[in-house]
Amino acid sequence: MTTKITYLVSHYPAISHTFILNEIRHLRDQGLDIDVCSINDPDRVDECLTVVEQAEKKRCFYVKSAGIGAIARAHLGLLLKSPLRYFRGLGMAVSLAGGSPRELLYRLFYFAEAVVVAHRMQHRGSSHVHVHFGSEVATVGLLVKQVAPVGFSLTIHGSDEFYDAPGFHLTRKVEEADFIFCISHYTASQLMRLSESQHWNKISVAPLGVDVNHFSPQKKSDDHDTLNVLCVGRLNAAKGIHLLLKAVAHLHRQYDSLRLIVVGDGELRASLESLVESLGIADRVEFAGAVNQDGIPPYYQRADVFCLPSFAEGVPVVLMEAMSMEIPCVASRITGIPELIDDGCNGLLFTAADVDALTAALKRLLDDPVLRQKLGRAGRQKVLAGYDLNANFTALAHHFVEQLDGCESSQEGRRGAVWASERYV
Repeated sequence: MTTKITYLVSHYPAISHTFILNEIRHLRDQGLDIDVCSINDPDRVDECLTVVEQAEKKRCFYVKSAGIGAIARAHLGLLLKSPLRYFRGLGMAVSLAGGSPRELLYRLFYFAEAVVVAHRMQHRGSSHVHVHFGSEVATVGLLVKQVAPVGFSLTIHGSDEFYDAPGFHLTRKVEEADFIFCISHYTASQLMRLSESQHWNKISVAPLGVDVNHFSPQKKSDDHDTLNVLCVGRLNAAKGIHLLLKAVAHLHRQYDSLRLIVVGDGELRASLESLVESLGIADRVEFAGAVNQDGIPPYYQRADVFCLPSFAEGVPVVLMEAMSMEIPCVASRITGIPELIDDGCNGLLFTAADVDALTAALKRLLDDPVLRQKLGRAGRQKVLAGYDLNANFTALAHHFVEQLDGCESSQEGRRGAVWASERYV
């Protein structure tokens, strides 16, 4: 397999999408030739990036930072050398707007970005674009396929993509994609719901994973005299952290040593801090802010229980990390989470949005150190069996090679020949 792959992402590196960086690096280690295009700059300044992230930044091409001159050259080059492709992409961008002036403006921006990405791919000799998530960046990828002779594939996570499936043009993306990886069977089921059965053969399940050696059980420090509940995630509406604060308010009088540590940042931080004050639990809650991958293990090491009370998720990597460290987990019974956590066997699940059920699940673990230990050990075994990063990325590399070889065979080298005839740099 000689195909160079372009990974198209929104922000790279991104603190909440470290798994994409890990995936890219592991696939390169498996021999795949991957170039990264990011629409936007990293989500943090250089001083806040890890050493690995800084190295990845140097290798990445940033679309919006390319400059007006580079964008203009890319568009002029494509328009002169392949006007049919140029107007086909422009026509699709217009059609995706559905007659809305506001949506048309956005789709024209996506088209402008797609031409720049195509120019980069041509310059680097890349003939396949792959996108994580089915939202706006995938729309750019869809348009890249219209303006360039390249393949197009997706990794779909859910559940955000499914909230506005028509707006994200998910059905069209399934139809246009050469192949699609889903991180869970739940995600695959939702794509099948949105597409005709003749496209289902494109869909395969490729779970995410964690480094089980890096996230390994740690002995608690001798001065660990508190019961620490840890939550890691963006502070947004989907994470349900307001409910977790209410559960802690119900429990804090029963457990003098109970503490909640919330790692992450986001638009709801002020609202959450206000709720903490109104509930009278300010001395029990720590907001740690955003923490990069190098800084997260010490928070896990302090945790007795991990809780993720989300309303919407794919299969959260933070749950895998906690389970890999033998931390018993409490999570919502939603979407792909029951594929990771078997209720009562390697963690506890509760009905989403039911604060009484959440409180009861936390109390069950806080009251029973033996159960915490049992579920923690079983959780690590579940991760070792199905969510080991190295094993899953090795399998993903194999799937990529298999799928791309199939694409190359079916196209009989057409894409490479077209690139040669449509050179516009």
